[in-house]
Amino acid sequence: MVAWHEVEAEAPELAARVKALFQARKHKTMATLRADGSPRISGIETEIGDELTFGSMSHSRKLADVLRDPRVAFHSPSVDPPEGDAGGWAGEAKIAGRAVPADDGFRVDIDEVVLTHLDGGLVIESWHPGRGLERHVR
Repeated sequence: MVAWHEVEAEAPELAARVKALFQARKHKTMATLRADGSPRISGIETEIGDELTFGSMSHSRKLADVLRDPRVAFHSPSVDPPEGDAGGWAGEAKIAGRAVPADDGFRVDIDEVVLTHLDGGLVIESWHPGRGLERHVR
């Protein structure tokens, strides 16, 4: 099980930037898998402390998805670049893993953390358990 605090310990700069993007706005996007295997996108609120956590209303479709198949992915709120300064874009963040039931909702066993931003090109930084931090520029 990989909790958020482990990502912070292994990749502190990446974790700080991803957390800031996730906390920039209240509403995020969550992807789950429907019974037929097709993707479902839903709005969600998350919390990032020692762990990434989320809740769900009883009888919701996303709850049924998670209980059937715990694989989930989250996308940070979209933040536009400053007017006339595309290079000032803070980027976007994604976190993927498996939902694990917790006392008042779910916590996420993290499989992947990704930050996409601009810095001399499109930069994709990612962290995976056992592989650590990787950086690719396009």
